[in-house]
Amino acid sequence: MKDPLGRLVAHDLRGTMPDEAEGVVLICHGGGERGYGPMPWWEGPVLRMRPFAKAIERRAGNRLAVVRLKNRYFGWNGAEQTPLLDARWALEQIRERYAGLPLALVGQSMGGRVVLHLAGEPDVKAVAGLAPWIADGDPVLGRPGLDVLLMHGTDDRVTDPRRTERLAEQLRAQGADVTWRPVEGEIHSMLKHPRVWHREVADFVTGSLL
Repeated sequence: MKDPLGRLVAHDLRGTMPDEAEGVVLICHGGGERGYGPMPWWEGPVLRMRPFAKAIERRAGNRLAVVRLKNRYFGWNGAEQTPLLDARWALEQIRERYAGLPLALVGQSMGGRVVLHLAGEPDVKAVAGLAPWIADGDPVLGRPGLDVLLMHGTDDRVTDPRRTERLAEQLRAQGADVTWRPVEGEIHSMLKHPRVWHREVADFVTGSLL
C-alpha cells in the first residue's frame, strides 16, 4: 500500500495468540492530529504500549490473546480517520482467528480516541481509554454490559482530563460500567507513574474478560 507521497506503508500486528484464548485484547497507540509519515515499530507512541501488553500477558497467561496494532501513519488525518480504519482492519484479522470471543480495546491518546469510536462493536466487552484525545462531535457509545476504564493524568497538557471526566459521566448515563481514574501529577506520556497505569489496565482487562 502506498501513502499520498507514493511511499510504501503498512499496518501490522504483533502479540501473543494462544489457541486456547478465552478473549482478545487489542492495543492501539497514539499519534497526532495530522501526518502521513509512516509509523515503525520503534517509534515512541508505538513502544509506549508494549509494557501494557506485557503486563496483561503476565496477569492472564495463555487465557488471553494480546495484540498490538501498528498504524500506517502518524496522524488522525481529519475525515480520513486513518488509525480508525487500521483498527477496523485489525479487528477483522482478530475475528477471523478468534470468532465469537469477547474483545477488550486499550488505547492511549489518539489510540484512546480510536477505541472509544469502536466501543459500540457488538463483541467489544471492555474499553480502556488512557489520556484519550476526545474531540467535539465524537460518538459517545455507552451501553449496558460495556466495561469502561478512563484514566488521565491531572497534569496532562496535551489532552484534557476534564473532557475525559465528562465522558465518563455520559457513558455511565448510557448504562456502561465506568471507572474514572485520575492519576495525580501525571503527564501525557504516562512516564511518571508507569506501574500505576500498567497495573490498573491489566487488572481491568483481565477482570472484564476472564
